[in-house]
Formats: sequence, C-alpha cells, structure tokens
Amino acid sequence: MGASDKMLGGMMLLTAALVFTYYTTWAILLPFFDSSSALHGYFPAREWAIQLPLFVLIVGLSAIGFFVGFTIMKEKRKAAQKIRLRTA
Repeated sequence: MGASDKMLGGMMLLTAALVFTYYTTWAILLPFFDSSSALHGYFPAREWAIQLPLFVLIVGLSAIGFFVGFTIMKEKRKAAQKIRLRTA
C-alpha cells in the first residue's frame, strides 16, 4: 500500500467525518436552536434534510439494480454462447 493510497484513504475518511458532522448538526441538532440563531444561516431548509438523502438512496439503489441486472444478462448470454459452441 503506497503513500498515495494512504493519503486518499485519509482524505476519504476526513470527508466522510465532515459530511457526517454537517448532516447530524443539520438534521438532529438544528431544531434545538432558536430559529433566529445565526447557525440556521449555514444550512439549507430542513425539508432537504430528508429529501436529499432519499434521492441519493433511490439513485444508488437504482444504479445497483441496473448493474446487477446487466451482469446477469451478460452472464446468461455468455453461458448461452458456450452451449451453442459445444453443440455445434
């Protein structure tokens, strides 16, 4: 494992920690602060705290479904071609 892999892993971990902290503050802690607080200015509207992750989840599950479906179709074509070559 090279130094660049460790650097990339560290950056990914830092990014994940920052996103987690931001989202946790936005979705869970922000309602406990007064609406006139300056902290509310750093975050989008609260309804996006649900809609954005839901959109990401739907897109991610769809991408996984398409990938699995494409892989299954590709494997079936490959198996059918092997059968055709054996019988010919």
